Amino acid sequence: MEELFSIKGKVALVTGGSRGIGLMIARGFVEAGAKTYISSRKADVCDAVAAELSKVGTCISLPADLGSEAGAKGLAEAIAARESQLDILVNNAGATWGAPLADYPDDAFDKVMNLNVKGVFHLTRFLTPLLAKAGSDASPSRVINIGSIDGIQVPAQETYAYSASKAAVHHMTRVMAHQLAPQRIIVNAIAPGPFESKMMAETLRTFGAGIRASNPLGRIGEPSDMAGTAIFLASKASAYITGMVIPVDGGFSTRHG
Repeated sequence: MEELFSIKGKVALVTGGSRGIGLMIARGFVEAGAKTYISSRKADVCDAVAAELSKVGTCISLPADLGSEAGAKGLAEAIAARESQLDILVNNAGATWGAPLADYPDDAFDKVMNLNVKGVFHLTRFLTPLLAKAGSDASPSRVINIGSIDGIQVPAQETYAYSASKAAVHHMTRVMAHQLAPQRIIVNAIAPGPFESKMMAETLRTFGAGIRASNPLGRIGEPSDMAGTAIFLASKASAYITGMVIPVDGGFSTRHG
C-alpha cells in the first residue's frame, strides 16, 4: 500500500514553488523523496527556498518568469539540459488583481491571463516531450494544474481576470487530458479554497472569521492538505484519473456559487 502513494525517485517541477500553494506542494514532494525543481520570478527567493528544502531532500532552483512564451520556453530548456525526462509538472505560478468593474485596468487583465492561462499552456507544451519520455501504461507522467474554487463559484472579491483565468485553467485541463492521454500523460487540476498564502493574506485578514464560519469543516487549509492531494495526483494511486478538477476547500464550494 505504501508503494501506491510513493513518488520517491520521481523528477518534478513546481512553478511558483517558492511560496504559498507552490511551496506547500514542493515541500511535500521533497519530503516524499522526489527530486524537485522549483521556479519563481525572484531568483534570490527561489534560491533561498531551494537551499532550505535541500536540508530534507533534493530541491533545485530554476528562476523563471512564465508571463511570456519566451520565459516558459527558457524554463523548459533549462529542465531539458538537466533531465532526460520529467515525471511530474505542477503548473502553479499565478497572479491576481482586484479592482471594481469600472476601474479594472486592461494591463492587469493581460498580466493575469498571460501568466495564469498562457503560462500553463506554453510550459506544458514545451515540456510535453520530456513528460512523454517518462510516461508508460503502468505509470503515466503527470501534469497538475492549480486552479481555484474562484473558477468554480462566484468569488466574493472583484477579481475578474483571476476568476476567469482559473475557470479557463479548469477547462484547459480537460482539453489537455484528452489530447495528451495517447502519450501516457495524465492531466488533472486542484482547485484550492482558502489557504494561508501571500495571495490570500489580505482576504483572510479582512474576511477570515467569516470564511472559517461558513466552511463546513470550520477552518482554512493547511499545508498537509495541499501536499497530500498533490502527492496523490502524482502517485500510482491516481493512475486511472485524468481530466478532473478536484476542489480542496473543506467543502466551501458546496456552500457558495
